[in-house]
Amino acid sequence: MVFTRGVRERPVGDRKTMRVLMYYSNADVRVEEVPVPRPGPGELLMKVEASGICGSDVMEWYRRDKVPLVLGHEVAGEVVEVGAGVERFSKGDRIAATHHVPCNTCHYCLNGRHTVCDTLLRGTHFHPGGFSEYLLIPAINVDRGVFPVPGHVSYEEASFMEPLACVLRGQRNAGFRPGSCVLVLGTGISGLLHVALARNLGAGLVVGADTIPYRLEMASTVGAHHTLEADDRLGEALRSVNQGRLADLVIICFDGFIPLALRCVERGGTVLFFAGAAEGAAMPGTINDLFWRTEITLTSTYAGSPYDCSVAMDLIGAGVVPVKSLITHRLSLDEATGAFREVCDPVCHQCVKVIVEPHKG
Repeated sequence: MVFTRGVRERPVGDRKTMRVLMYYSNADVRVEEVPVPRPGPGELLMKVEASGICGSDVMEWYRRDKVPLVLGHEVAGEVVEVGAGVERFSKGDRIAATHHVPCNTCHYCLNGRHTVCDTLLRGTHFHPGGFSEYLLIPAINVDRGVFPVPGHVSYEEASFMEPLACVLRGQRNAGFRPGSCVLVLGTGISGLLHVALARNLGAGLVVGADTIPYRLEMASTVGAHHTLEADDRLGEALRSVNQGRLADLVIICFDGFIPLALRCVERGGTVLFFAGAAEGAAMPGTINDLFWRTEITLTSTYAGSPYDCSVAMDLIGAGVVPVKSLITHRLSLDEATGAFREVCDPVCHQCVKVIVEPHKG
């Protein structure tokens, strides 16, 4: 099957336009009106009920050459229109969707590396984006990137499917082992998901480290055995709670903690670069600092595969990861115009997960 699409427009009921958050910069996000897209063959139109703000949404340097645009890819909602040929979904279905999906046929996909597939990296996206009242889901995404939401799972909980899938893939690809010591550097939303998942997958010791007390408190709430200050004494503090050893797996969720990560990984351990870095950021340290530590693995992951999304939804449905407790803000489109600035503002310490509800009054 060939998946192609041209943008079509048609009213939903008697509506010809919809409201969206149009992103120009972190400090300039506006509510604007755009046409409601019409689903073509194989496509779905979703009424967006919940859309989470991701850390990548506020990477201003990464967005500046693409603006204006509608962001948002952590989405859940209700099917309101079904394109011709769609058999798995019907009007009224509760769904969550992922914006990037693989081709399933290239060299990378056939070798189990779905998240480095060119189609996933560059060829798939929503129209116009999750921070809108309605969202067009392309046929290729409908085919392999849309998942039913169990009746007992709220839309806001279901919107965590995509970020949790990324976390799940990251830990698996980094060689997570039950019983190991996991150090999570940076306990914003991604770090908190890593803490909760590692604890529930059987890590022997989960340590969250940050400089923000409120986030460390949340890390304790979702499962960290210990929380430590992310400063120059972190290695010593880690040894004091881990029988004299450093961490078997260090997960970097904020690029400012990279130097600490390299000093806190145990011999034979792994450092996972999970978060994107500032523009032009370079690796600190020297080769010998790693070489003489003996068999240190540095790795990174990006996105989650359809399989990861499916497992993530199962974990959410089973209550394994307490995603609802991570939500600090629920905002309408009008209220969310300043949220991007707040999410990336280091002074706004109590802003962890922001859920945009486009149909909120």
